[in-house]
Amino acid sequence: MYDLLIRGARVIDPGASVDARLDIAFQDGKVAALAEVLPGEAREVRDAPGLIVVPGLMDLHTHVYWGATSISIDARDVMERSGTVTFIDAGSAGPGNFPGFRKFIIEDAPARILAFLNVSFPGIYAYSKPVMVGECADLRLLEPTECVRVINENRDVIVGVKVRVGKVAGGNSGLAPLEIAMEVAEETGLPATFSPTASSRSRTRRSAPTARSGTRCCSPASAASCSTSVTAAPRSASTWPSACWPRASSPT
Repeated sequence: MYDLLIRGARVIDPGASVDARLDIAFQDGKVAALAEVLPGEAREVRDAPGLIVVPGLMDLHTHVYWGATSISIDARDVMERSGTVTFIDAGSAGPGNFPGFRKFIIEDAPARILAFLNVSFPGIYAYSKPVMVGECADLRLLEPTECVRVINENRDVIVGVKVRVGKVAGGNSGLAPLEIAMEVAEETGLPATFSPTASSRSRTRRSAPTARSGTRCCSPASAASCSTSVTAAPRSASTWPSACWPRASSPT
């Protein structure tokens, strides 16, 4: 006897090249059988014509540091409504508050949460209609040695480096935040992703790919979601600090 039998749903599994109306049975939390018509009994039977059954989904750009950053949502609510089981947080937390993000959100979530670490110490801390302060506007908040330390302490959940550049996120900082993020990516061997904001978007999209070799990925749905992922060769520890953008004296 199966634990759960779902009858007549549209089952989509791209990995197995399946897209058909099928019955699907579960036993001990795993798929036990799949066929146009499954014989046998189950402790629970659900008729699902017109509904879709898919493997757990992954959302590649989320903000789920709920309660600590103004743009974040509760992953639990979204998981239940969307079937998302893996969330990639795109830089909600920085080195200064990542321990809290890990302890109170990541480790407590029923879904898997992986994160890009924001290169700014407090992460995205003031992004709302009444209060809008760019996390990269003050370069004193961008300390690459702290980013490297936190990444090395949390490599099981941190998968990359995040930076937002442009007028909204960086004020007059120009491309300095991007350069710092790339240095952190080089030192840690992780990819870096950047999001251009406001009026500097076109300039950033032209300039950033020339700084390091990488692959630019733009969503066809919205130019605002354009990002660049960069994987750089690790820089030796002896040369890395001197190669960082001089934060206190950087031109604005």
